[in-house]
Amino acid sequence: MTPWLTVVGIGEDGFKGLGKLARRALLGATRIVGGQRQLDLLPACIRGERQLWPSPFSLEPLLARRGEPVCVLASGDPMFFGVGASLARQIPGDEMLVLPAPSSCALAAARMGWPLQDTVTVSLVARPVAAINAQLFSGVRLLVLSNDRHSPAAVAALLRERGFGPSRLTVLEHLGAEAERRIEGIASDWTDPALADLNLIAIECLAEPATPRLSRLAGLPDSAFQHDGQLTKRDVRAVTLARLAPTPGELLWDVGAGSGSIGIEWMRAHPSCRALAIETDAGRQALIERNRDTLGVPGLQLIRGSAPAALAGLERPDAIFIGGGVTRDGVLQTCWEQLKPGGRLVANAVTLQSEMTLMAWRERHGGELTRIHIAQAQPLGEFDTWRQALPITLLDLVKPLDA
Repeated sequence: MTPWLTVVGIGEDGFKGLGKLARRALLGATRIVGGQRQLDLLPACIRGERQLWPSPFSLEPLLARRGEPVCVLASGDPMFFGVGASLARQIPGDEMLVLPAPSSCALAAARMGWPLQDTVTVSLVARPVAAINAQLFSGVRLLVLSNDRHSPAAVAALLRERGFGPSRLTVLEHLGAEAERRIEGIASDWTDPALADLNLIAIECLAEPATPRLSRLAGLPDSAFQHDGQLTKRDVRAVTLARLAPTPGELLWDVGAGSGSIGIEWMRAHPSCRALAIETDAGRQALIERNRDTLGVPGLQLIRGSAPAALAGLERPDAIFIGGGVTRDGVLQTCWEQLKPGGRLVANAVTLQSEMTLMAWRERHGGELTRIHIAQAQPLGEFDTWRQALPITLLDLVKPLDA
């Protein structure tokens, strides 16, 4: 099939910076769709009807033109945090031709002299600034796509709050245009200069000496979470997540989420991991919201309600963790029914009643039972002794592919 849709990446240098294929596609298009800034870069010789994206944004008007020679204008590389990625989910590859220009991150890496493969990219376009939190480590170089001219000040404030005040910020405006500009400073001294809405922030992360180290591996310190005591503790959390085994793109249900620690660490394992935290207590719901932002996974979705009723209609998960409520009627059964074939279910029990429930479930469905005993050294008069925490019984099982 000859592609009817051509997605053209255009830089700040406009039409003159496009290649022959892109120019030919624009000259032959009956309709050109894009944002006002991109459409304004086209010369008068382009005769196709110019159409703005609808507000609120929707692909439907474009999809209704299927079969017509249509061009979409996008900034830089359309497949890099751009509209091309959205279109690719709706249009088969043989119906669409993508002609990219250098992305803003490619240009920024060139200006900074940073190998692009060694940098981390974060987009703040229509996304909360808290998304940066998961990427903050000393020595890391970040390229941050700003939402607008206020983003650099918000990023500098976040860096100061998280103990990364010594980090160096470089704001790059209008990359690739004659108006290109560079503004540099330290997060702790950032003064919020007047900036253009179109900017990118390059960050050389540097932590203060006392800033806690928050690894991407499972088992963050308990102090990293705000909680009311309802928290899967660090060592048990690490064991639990090892059995849940998060892999890219998978969805977790964190049932009886408490402070949300399992779902949060699941999402920190990879940027494409997703999680739903199901919690009925309003106070703990607020804790989950604070913890997910602080630890850099604002995309964690909070489901306000109690299982099993709150599970109705949710997207089927690849893995489920049940941290509380295993003795409640229907919780285990509903979770098992909704779990995808081949998915993992891990449930923790502290009480005798919940432990008996897991043992009975294992008799019916198999799986592995593990009892975890953890003791910590604590003072006893002038000496130290071991203080035993409550033992945890853990059920770990995989749903058969034919179930």
